[in-house]
Amino acid sequence: MQKPALELKGSSFTLSVLHINTSDLVSLLEELDKKLAQAPQFFINAPLVLNFSEINQQAIDLSALKQAMLDRQLILIGIAGADEQQQQQAKQLGIAHLKMGKQNPLPPPPPRTCKIVKQNIRSGQQIYAKDGDLVIFGAVSNGAEVIADGSIHIYGALRGKAMAGAKGDINAVIIAKSLDAELVSIAGQYWLAENLLQHGAKKSGCIRLAGESLTVETLPE
Repeated sequence: MQKPALELKGSSFTLSVLHINTSDLVSLLEELDKKLAQAPQFFINAPLVLNFSEINQQAIDLSALKQAMLDRQLILIGIAGADEQQQQQAKQLGIAHLKMGKQNPLPPPPPRTCKIVKQNIRSGQQIYAKDGDLVIFGAVSNGAEVIADGSIHIYGALRGKAMAGAKGDINAVIIAKSLDAELVSIAGQYWLAENLLQHGAKKSGCIRLAGESLTVETLPE
């Protein structure tokens, strides 16, 4: 039997939400450029949702903002927390208005396996532990990526990118003997290098989710 030309099915996707705290496009884009400069490859062609909750009832040039994001290889797919005027702009530009509901609790993660790597991870390399934890006896260099559906343990320096809980496990952690990362992420929530510095990340640390935000704990020597 031939399949129909199209089928409508429900699905779910992980999207990054950019919270807009000012309607001043100049300062907004300056701040955005600083963040993009720290991890440019991570954001290329990334789909984003803009949350306007903090600038509700303020005028913003959404058309100019959309073009500025396209110029930076970012794809604006929707807005949330918008007032009626902002929603009308979005409609004219073909941008969806999304309602940010409460997240349903995630089911318990499946039993994990453990992938052990006994080497340094060089720039340009990517290591992925599917459905399990990742343990690395070595350093992760700038430009390298380590990804796990579970937790990541690095018995060396983390200078590249580490992404734990890649399938949404909010209980995953990232532990490293030395934290100097370009980017860390747990279940889609991420920090860049500047965030680690702001939160006092030092030589050894454990990064975990606390609610919807990341937190870092310094480990004893």
